[in-house]
Amino acid sequence: MSPYLDPRVDLAFKRVFGEHQDLLKSFLNALLPLPPDAPIESLEYLPAEQAPEIPGLEKSSIVDVKCTDTNGRIFIVEMQMHWSASFMQRMVFSGSQAYVKQLHQGQNYRDLKSVYALAVINQVFDRGTDAYLHHYAIINVADPTRRIDGLEFVFVELPKFKPQSTTDKRIIKWLRFLTEVGEDAKPFLAEWQGDSEIQSALGFLEAGKLTPVQLEAYRARLDAARVETTLLDDKWAEGKAEGKAEGEALAIVKMIRTMHTNGLTAESISTAVSISLAQVRRALEG
Repeated sequence: MSPYLDPRVDLAFKRVFGEHQDLLKSFLNALLPLPPDAPIESLEYLPAEQAPEIPGLEKSSIVDVKCTDTNGRIFIVEMQMHWSASFMQRMVFSGSQAYVKQLHQGQNYRDLKSVYALAVINQVFDRGTDAYLHHYAIINVADPTRRIDGLEFVFVELPKFKPQSTTDKRIIKWLRFLTEVGEDAKPFLAEWQGDSEIQSALGFLEAGKLTPVQLEAYRARLDAARVETTLLDDKWAEGKAEGKAEGEALAIVKMIRTMHTNGLTAESISTAVSISLAQVRRALEG
């Protein structure tokens, strides 16, 4: 077992960002589209609300961190191991709830503060672009420079991220932390050994500091995530399930073949669709 927990697993993610305000502040300032003159100065954690259950999605793959800053802005953070078609709608629901629940009896609408919802997904969901960071806001369709403040959403696709995708060292630092700490973190550890925030975060992920009960709980969560990945892989690759599952699997096989016909190699398809190379080859041979 790696000496460090995988920060994408819920228990590990919460140990870093759900309990240490300075690290969460750095993480949010790096990834959110905040005004240059209004970064987050300090944070206060808020009670996380019970997320609505999504059929077919394991609760263990969802992480919620909710907080507010000194300006009253509200931030919702989720680490999602697997993508669901309804996940984006759930984020809109959660963000809208956070916005509406600010207003108490006797208050004015102008008292409402902005809500930012950040979702980090360990899977590719938008195959139409190479962009790994997606920022959504309420804009005027005819003139996108005009907007309504209040709700903004950011979705990050971890598998698409490459350090050369951005020159922002803050983003590189935290997304490499999420993607490289775990099984083989040696290159990352060597490069960031002088960064106090990363060293602090790594300290909270040391497996040796967990009690046997905590370690067993972490292993159970990690196994659950792996089982969920295996089930999804089986559905995609084999295409033998009945009804809706069969239709979804066949659609993915058709998409893989179309991408190959259009000139993409099996390796490129594997990266873009977040499916193993062996599964892509089976789809092309079938």
